Amino acid sequence: MFTLAEVASLNDIQPTYRILKPWWDVFMDYLAVVMLMVAIFAGTMQLTKDQVVCLPVLQSTVNSKAQPSTSGKADFTTVETTTGQGEEASVRTVSFGSAPTVTPDVPLSRATSSQYQPTESGQEVKKEQKDSSGRKTNLDFQQYVFINQMCYHLALPWYSKYFPYLVLIHTIILIVSSNFWFKYPKTCSKIEHFVSILGKCFESPWTTKALSETACEDSEENKQRLTGAQSLPKYVSTSSDEGSPSASTPMITKSGFKFSADKPMIEVPSVTILDKKDGEQAKALFEKVRKFRAHVEDSDLIYKLYVGQTVIKTVKFIFILCYTANFVNTISFEHICNPKVEHLIGYTQFECTHNMAYMLKKLLISYISLICVYGFICLYTLFWLFRIPLKEYSFEKVREESSFSDIPDVKNDFAFLLHMVDQYDQLYSKRFGVFLSEVSENKLREISLNHEWTFEKLRQHVSRNAQDKQELHLFMLSGVPDAVFDMTDLDVLKLELIPEAKIPAKISQMTNLQELHLCHCPAKVEQTAFSFLRDHLRCLHVKFTDVAEIPAWVYLLKNLRELYLIGNLNSENNKMIGLESLRELRHLKILHVKSNLTKIPPNITDVAPHLTKLVIHNDGTKLVVLNSLKKMTNVAELELQNCELERIPHAIFSLSNLQELDLKSNSIRTIEEIISFQHLKRLTCLKLWHNKIVNIPSSITHIKNLESLYLSNNKLESLPVAVFSLQKLRCLDVSYNSIALIPVEIGLLQNLQHFHITGNKVDTLPKQLFKCVKLRTLSLGQNCITSIPDKVSQLLQLTHLELKGNCLDRLPATLGQCQLLRKSGLVVEDHLFDALPSEVKEVLNQDTSIPFANGI
Repeated sequence: MFTLAEVASLNDIQPTYRILKPWWDVFMDYLAVVMLMVAIFAGTMQLTKDQVVCLPVLQSTVNSKAQPSTSGKADFTTVETTTGQGEEASVRTVSFGSAPTVTPDVPLSRATSSQYQPTESGQEVKKEQKDSSGRKTNLDFQQYVFINQMCYHLALPWYSKYFPYLVLIHTIILIVSSNFWFKYPKTCSKIEHFVSILGKCFESPWTTKALSETACEDSEENKQRLTGAQSLPKYVSTSSDEGSPSASTPMITKSGFKFSADKPMIEVPSVTILDKKDGEQAKALFEKVRKFRAHVEDSDLIYKLYVGQTVIKTVKFIFILCYTANFVNTISFEHICNPKVEHLIGYTQFECTHNMAYMLKKLLISYISLICVYGFICLYTLFWLFRIPLKEYSFEKVREESSFSDIPDVKNDFAFLLHMVDQYDQLYSKRFGVFLSEVSENKLREISLNHEWTFEKLRQHVSRNAQDKQELHLFMLSGVPDAVFDMTDLDVLKLELIPEAKIPAKISQMTNLQELHLCHCPAKVEQTAFSFLRDHLRCLHVKFTDVAEIPAWVYLLKNLRELYLIGNLNSENNKMIGLESLRELRHLKILHVKSNLTKIPPNITDVAPHLTKLVIHNDGTKLVVLNSLKKMTNVAELELQNCELERIPHAIFSLSNLQELDLKSNSIRTIEEIISFQHLKRLTCLKLWHNKIVNIPSSITHIKNLESLYLSNNKLESLPVAVFSLQKLRCLDVSYNSIALIPVEIGLLQNLQHFHITGNKVDTLPKQLFKCVKLRTLSLGQNCITSIPDKVSQLLQLTHLELKGNCLDRLPATLGQCQLLRKSGLVVEDHLFDALPSEVKEVLNQDTSIPFANGI
């Protein structure tokens, strides 16, 4: 027989699971323990004391008295059967003061017969006993034991014998049914994770801090609403309210972070800062909760399993109650037994007593009472399961009591687990909801971020850019640290890969800020911050993946001068989405679009009259529609790079104010249309590099004001004389072509300052080249030049000379007469430089030796 401790272990679950045990489950567990005790007590009593005692029933004649012998010593009552003349049987009881005992030495038949035979005196009995002879045995005792055992199995009802075992089996089944959802692999893993996360969320210092901050915010907002205090300074826009963001503009609107132009920003009293370890644990909890929710919300297996086990317990209760009620009356103290062994005993009928009958009956009644209570609780559980929608859980009360109005409602197994937790303590769900709120997560990030990125640390990351402006670049942070807005002398702010960037009103302190970069950073701004940016921001760079990532407030910065948009504007997802109207950007002068356009967006024409520079860099997508260019009458610089253009677009010829045209990296093969450039009187720079141009038409002479001509990386084989008729030409770049000869007419370009012919097939240099005395840059590398004429000394303004990659065996000593040429500007092989006379090298090294001497 197993012990109570072993049986009770079936009902043992992890103590941490108690939060998922509502009161009815706990009550049913206690009932199951009591039923176990009933079963074990009854079983123990039955194994140790359960037996029956049987005596024979005499077949007497009329008015005979049936006096069954007993082994007891006390008074007893026998049943006397009397048959009357009217053939009516009556039963009466006869009491005896004492009963003769049957000794083991006398057989049951003789003892019984002698007990009932009338004797005249005790002497006859003694004489008869004296006359008996033979070997004494215990046969009569064995007969009693034999009859008791047979009648125990034949006369005693089966329920009286197996009642304790049935109770034990039923109780074990109920216990297993109650705790099966904690043991089933597909549910216990989810339950284990939920309990673990819930416990950590409940104990996390961030939970207390977040709820405390909520209380502080609520009290501050109430105080502000009642007193109407406006003691804090705020930025006052100098412009009119025109251009204010609409309701659809992505400003910061969530509770706890609101800031409008009509209300000053409330400084929330800071609570004790979390240490780094607690902050990291809280961040991990947010991630765990997010993943657990995604994993559990997609099914309702736990709910179905709990309903199933409750139904099984209810059906089990009905079954037990029905069959037990039928057998409760079968447990009786008296039983009639007919073992059919009269050939052994001499009697056909015995009357037996079951000594455990009263005890078992009381235990059975107690068991039925427990089962009834258990069943009513099961019915209540079913009522609870189907009365309310347990597959949905709303944090409405939590949202009302706190500022975390963004806590989402959950469903399926996640909702069911929270409903179960509410039966234990609703405080668990309230504290757990903190980790479902994005507002709470953002607050945590903000606190951790501000704690890590102090003003001193940010100051170390400030650098000077090419324009000698103070620049701060923040990359992959959880937000924008508050200390950034205390750097009032910052000129350029770059925010890259900061998805939760928020620009508060404190930015109004950064009076020097004129340039802002948002790289995959859809920043949200407060109302006062927007007013400041609208009036002060001059240059904005926005890099995005989808056009929807461009903040709507960008289109309302009416004082913006330069706008750079880099991202996908022509994907399938963006067919129904276009750039917002640029009409409000009244002062926009430069628009730079790096994308994959097939046509110029119509909204660009909203600012076309104001633009002075338009740059479109495609990724190789063919730009087909260019008619809208005609509206850009004030454009002075136009760049159409990598747009797969095969010819110069005719729309360009209408841009009368065009000064610089860049058609780099296209597929232009012929430029016969260049004659139409004669109408562009102000065109001074023409860049046709990285194309497939084979020759230059003589009509190029009509572009009389041309000062810069870039034709590098094409397929030119010669330079026409017409090019050298452009007297104003100051820069000529024909690098990386197939030119074999530099025409002598190059000497006509008296204003030429930069000449690049690197990567061609030139073998000799005409002397007329050195008549271009204004040359400052001469790039002759990677050709076939064998010698450099001494007349190079005439280039007194030469600062950069590239000769590397030719067939030179020496350098002319006259290089020393190029007064502005230094070694840093001379690109040549080392052995050629080392072969120069020492005095020439000394002159060329002058720029390095003088500082060195000064340093000494």
